[in-house]
Amino acid sequence: MAESANGGSQRCDAAPRQDPKAPAISDYALIGDCRTAALVSSHGSVDWLCLPNFSGPSVFARLLDPRGGSFSLHPSEPFTATRRYVHGTAVLETTFETEAGCARILDCLPVLDGIHPMGPLREVLRIIEGVRGTVAFHASIDPRPDYARLNPKPQHRGRLGWSYTWRNEILHVQTDFDLSLVANALCANFSVSQGKRRYASLSYTHGEPAIIPRLGYDADKRLARTAAWWQDWSAQIAYDGPYRAPVVRSALTLKLLSFSLSGAVIAAPTTSLPETIGGERNWDYRYCWLRDAGLMMQAMVGIGIKDDASAFLDWLLHATRLTWPKLQVMYDVYGRTDLDEYELPHLAGYRESRPVRIGNGASTQRQLDIYGEVILAADTFAAGGGTIDTAGARMLAGLGKVVCDTWREPDSGIWEMRGPRRQFTHSKMMCWAALDRLIALHKRGIVPLGDSAATYESARAAISERIETRGFNTAMGAYTGELDGDWVDASVLLMSCVGYKNANDPRIKSTYSLICERLGQNGLLQRYERDTDDLRGREGAFGICSFWAVDQLAQRGELFQAEKQFEHLLSFGNDVGLFAEEIDFQSGEALGNFPQAFTHVGLINVALAIDKARNGTGKGVRAA
Repeated sequence: MAESANGGSQRCDAAPRQDPKAPAISDYALIGDCRTAALVSSHGSVDWLCLPNFSGPSVFARLLDPRGGSFSLHPSEPFTATRRYVHGTAVLETTFETEAGCARILDCLPVLDGIHPMGPLREVLRIIEGVRGTVAFHASIDPRPDYARLNPKPQHRGRLGWSYTWRNEILHVQTDFDLSLVANALCANFSVSQGKRRYASLSYTHGEPAIIPRLGYDADKRLARTAAWWQDWSAQIAYDGPYRAPVVRSALTLKLLSFSLSGAVIAAPTTSLPETIGGERNWDYRYCWLRDAGLMMQAMVGIGIKDDASAFLDWLLHATRLTWPKLQVMYDVYGRTDLDEYELPHLAGYRESRPVRIGNGASTQRQLDIYGEVILAADTFAAGGGTIDTAGARMLAGLGKVVCDTWREPDSGIWEMRGPRRQFTHSKMMCWAALDRLIALHKRGIVPLGDSAATYESARAAISERIETRGFNTAMGAYTGELDGDWVDASVLLMSCVGYKNANDPRIKSTYSLICERLGQNGLLQRYERDTDDLRGREGAFGICSFWAVDQLAQRGELFQAEKQFEHLLSFGNDVGLFAEEIDFQSGEALGNFPQAFTHVGLINVALAIDKARNGTGKGVRAA
């Protein structure tokens, strides 16, 4: 039975109804504790949560199947909902308006700082606060662990609440309103009046005795402490330009996607959100891609989050020790390399977009561009005042030898083309960047190269000659996606960002024009031309590619056009400023995994490029 507003009770006489059509991807907001994250819909439903960390099995997966499990909390009567993040934090505030009144939900995953009294391994804390009048709420909690392959029955623990147990894991549910068991879900009807608070806590423990956090005053303290922690973190962001609000939100999103125990940053907290609705372009992005490293570090150093930049480089150099001197495309948050891909046929997929994949087969590919990304990250960190120790310098030098030995070979490229390896122009460019930055680090006395310096310089020149003779199609007047090719790829827009060519170089400018002509629509860019890969369905505009185009304009000093285009791109973020991997050209809807770190990195770097151009330091080649 559930407590009513007048102290009586209302019967919760039905299992929670699941709408078979999933909300739009952009309908979600992200909360997290730098260990894992949850997606919360605008109607108050936690539809995605993996435990104990980002790449662990899901406990709530309604995002991928109506039967995947969720934690829904919303008014019982018709309502309108608005939401925002509490200023400078990852605490989500959703406000519900009904005829009877107004109430809000404050959602967070309390941050563990190692100072305060011990708590559960993970916690989802939801506080319902009355603002005006009295609002009746309905709650339903339906965990389905292990990607909905398990359906444990909750056990009632009396005053301590309810708990779900499976294997050596416990999910404990505690509320200050009465819950009833209906069709294996816990549900309740309750009310909150002006000035009052109600509480719900889901706490998780793995392999240890469960610690049950208190509600009421103690829950208020956890919320306040979490908000203060986020505000202290965001206060360090040095960027103070006209786009501070989206830059801060993007930085907070990157922090939410970071794993505090290692410094790793995952690509996205989700798997298998489709790049094409109903298509097969559904991938697991809950891992750490080396291809993101250089631009990620550029963003971190650029906005002054130095501790995070240092932790990220430490993770890069530590994780890659496992495969050094060769690099793997991606690693998990601990640096592990076993990321075998398989499908979950029992899940329907987001809006029937199958398959749902776990793991990522691209982890076994060869991508030569990642050597440039890691070395670029190290160079950017050092140029920003960071220190690279002797072991790190030795590792970087070893990567250069691999580049010299392999740059002529084909690979799968930045976009992880499945199928035969090819001679991608971007891969050659990043091999050039790897050697160029190693030589620069050597000249600054950071990475001793000894007799290898001359070899690296010779290889750098040979790569450049190969790009200019076979990567530039004179008939098209543009650098192409692959050597001797006739199709264009937005990744070559990075040539000026990595210092290969000045943004005002005639070849760079003509390439930019052709890319915008062939890949552009509605101010957005695709990655590459249709039918370049062998996958079914047409994908949308790739978020970071659209930002790369604006970056070009800023580097060329075309500030008015850069700012106009940047503001157009900002309009595609959702109501709380989050961006997905891709954007649908026609509708503007978010596509692909969400939110996407790479897209937010692109946003930050464009804001920095515009700021540098305005101050006279960003025209042409990007300053380190």
